[in-house]
Amino acid sequence: MDVPDSSAPVASFQQVWKRFGDIVAARDLNLDVRSGEFLSFLGPSGCGKTTMLRMIAGFEQPSEGDIYLHGSRVNGVPAHKRRVNMVFQHYALFPHLNIARNVAYGLKQAKPRLAKNVIDERVDEALDLVQLGGYQQRRIWELSGGQQQRVALARALVNKPEVLLLDEPLAALDRKLRREMQIELQNLQRNLGITFVLVTHDQEEALSMSDRVCIMRDGEIVQVGSPRELYDNPVNRYVADFVGKSNFFDGVVESTGDGRQAVKLENGQSLDVDLPTTGDSMANGHQVALSVRPEQIVLARDPARLPDDAAIVIEAEVRNRIFLGEHTEYLLHDDAFGEFLALAPRQVEASETPFEVDEKVYVGWSRAAALLLDNTT
Repeated sequence: MDVPDSSAPVASFQQVWKRFGDIVAARDLNLDVRSGEFLSFLGPSGCGKTTMLRMIAGFEQPSEGDIYLHGSRVNGVPAHKRRVNMVFQHYALFPHLNIARNVAYGLKQAKPRLAKNVIDERVDEALDLVQLGGYQQRRIWELSGGQQQRVALARALVNKPEVLLLDEPLAALDRKLRREMQIELQNLQRNLGITFVLVTHDQEEALSMSDRVCIMRDGEIVQVGSPRELYDNPVNRYVADFVGKSNFFDGVVESTGDGRQAVKLENGQSLDVDLPTTGDSMANGHQVALSVRPEQIVLARDPARLPDDAAIVIEAEVRNRIFLGEHTEYLLHDDAFGEFLALAPRQVEASETPFEVDEKVYVGWSRAAALLLDNTT
């Protein structure tokens, strides 16, 4: 291993490829993991996110390219010689050992050997961190799923890793407990200042916990950014569809001018979309997806209540209504636009009163609410 560079990213992929026979699991990956950040790899099954995590850990080696940890090239360096620890989806705890011995397992493999009192102190500190102080003598089967997850965390943290790798560690928990553990993981990461790298297919989990999210597809990185950047400025339809909900209407760019682009949709409708603040535009004739988030769609019984700069005004039929607490989700239908979703906040419905199934309502969205996305990638 090379001499570490303290100013370098905590981990770095440089033109990394990974092949398993004829299968390409990762292709031309270039990514810097910043020191102290909470980064998530997000994507569907088989997109390469776990392969990236395992290459950081040292369980897999790149077929091409280089991986660095703190500026040191670690190609070929085995997992036990890297200052990283991994928490697995199924925890991989030892049922024949009590909690203290599970947590101490890694410390007992250290060379030179640590004194027993040092190991005991480190174990106690790690269990206190995950709020399991006093559980040292308990057995694994005596713990809930959430407590077992904390033991797995303590076992990883006791070695004081530079990077903590989390492979869908909350997937086995119920929704309420998963949310509680998400908050605990965030607090733990902030308090310790350790770099956390999470693999998940749950977009809500990635967006709520991460400083940055790396969206993946077919072994490639599609976009990296903060949750807000990915939600507000997706680079293509794939990202917009994967991060949050969106309505998509396919079409082509007709013209550009005066800070707007005119789009002709496949349904024959033409409408204007404001250019993004960057001023970037797509060429005339380019195939695009017009993306409109459900919360950006305004519903009204009186068309005068729609935005003054509405890109389009249509009359649609309410097909379904789902009450979700802070807002209501409506499934709407129009002969030209097909079915699409809208979210109405409770404060809006307080003045308008909820819309009924089969009711006809006016629908519109502002020019700035719609995004033009590349529909070819």
